[in-house]
Order: sequence, then structure tokens, then C-alpha cells
Amino acid sequence: MSARSLRIGATAAGLVAALALSVCLARADDSKGDAEKAAAKDKAGWRSLFDGKTLAGWKTTKFGAHAEPEVKDGQLILPAGDPLTGVTREKDDVPHVNYEVAFDAQRVEGSDFFVGLTFPVLDSHASLIMGGWGGGVVGISSIDHMDASENSTTSYHTFKTGQWYKVRLRVQKDRIQAWVDDEKIVDADIDGKKLSVRVEVDPSKPFGFATYRTTSHLRNIRIRDLRPEELKAADKENEKDAGKDPAK
Repeated sequence: MSARSLRIGATAAGLVAALALSVCLARADDSKGDAEKAAAKDKAGWRSLFDGKTLAGWKTTKFGAHAEPEVKDGQLILPAGDPLTGVTREKDDVPHVNYEVAFDAQRVEGSDFFVGLTFPVLDSHASLIMGGWGGGVVGISSIDHMDASENSTTSYHTFKTGQWYKVRLRVQKDRIQAWVDDEKIVDADIDGKKLSVRVEVDPSKPFGFATYRTTSHLRNIRIRDLRPEELKAADKENEKDAGKDPAK
């Protein structure tokens, strides 16, 4: 082999090695980016309640005449029941106060509530209803024995079939708040109020999702404890809303 051939071979080998090194560095950067994203998520404190593959951690809610929930394409599917279908946590493994729940929800078929999230508040329970009573009612069931269609949390919204909505629920000992796509839809002062759930969704306790004659898809279900600084800020905001001086 000539000296020129050896030089060409060495150059080619050098290029291959340089390319391999650049690929390794790029992968290392990607891994670093993934690790940083995971660290940021952990810092926020979110814990996933749904793996997107199975119903691990959940059980079918025994409403009677219910359809069978399933998992497909990373989504938890609640087919329309007669009238209810739902899933409930197998264990009471969620906080009971000072926490947030977040998830994405989509009404696929039907015209009643596609989100009926039952959740704990200290020793009581309540339900966030979205799309009930003909498709548009939003509110908390129940406060002082009045359900989502007739208490101070009642509001009306248009929910498009097939559209995903980002939902976030915040629970404190004296306040329940909820947002849809960053719009606040519930802001309930529950201090001194009696919380309960409608008898037909009682099997959803302590934490579960239900639909009423409606097919719903859910994804990205997660939960976290509120941090001390968030609780302090929320208390100041609540006092300000109530007309009190937060500085006192």
C-alpha cells in the first residue's frame, strides 16, 4: 500500500472518529436536556397517576350498567355508561388537602358531563363537574347540599366535542379553585361549608373520574402537594379577594 493510500485511510478514519464523537456528544446533550427536564418536573412536585399504558393504580367504578374503561394511545377512555362510567383509585394514595390535580380531558361523544372528578377535602369529598346538565354546566357538587347546577360555583361554558382541555384543580382547607386552559372557572370559599357528593357518584370516593352518558378521553393525569410558599401566596390572594388587608 502506498504512502498516499495510508494518508487517505488515516484521514477517513479520523473523519469517522470525529463523526462518532459528535454523535456521542449530541446524545449526551440530549440526555442532559432530558435529565434537566425531569429535574424541573420533580422540583414542581408533580406525580403521575396514569402511565398511559395500563389501568395500574385504578379500578373500574362499580356504578352498575357501566361501560368498561380502557387504555389506548396513551389515553384513558371512559365509554358512555347507563348512565355512569368511571375509574377510582385502588388505594387512598392522594393528599386530602393542600394539593393540585392536573389532567387533559376531551368529550368524544355525548352531551352531559365528560369530567366528574371526585376528590377529598380533609375528611369530606366533593366533585368537580364539567359539561353537566345538557353539556355546559361547570361547578362543585355538593356545597351545603346544593349541587353544581345550583350553588355559588355554577357557571356555563361551551365545550367542543373532540377538543382537548387542560384542567387544573386546587384544594385547600377553606377554598377550592379550578382552571380550564388557564381560565379560572371555580373559586369557592368553603370555610364553614358542608361538602358532599351526589349519592350516585359515591362509589368514586376517595378519588375518581366519572362520565354521564358521555364518552370521555383523559390523559396526563398527575397530582402534587402545594409548596409552603404557594400556600402563603394563595392565602394572601384569598384575603385580598375577601377585602382583607394581607399585611395585617
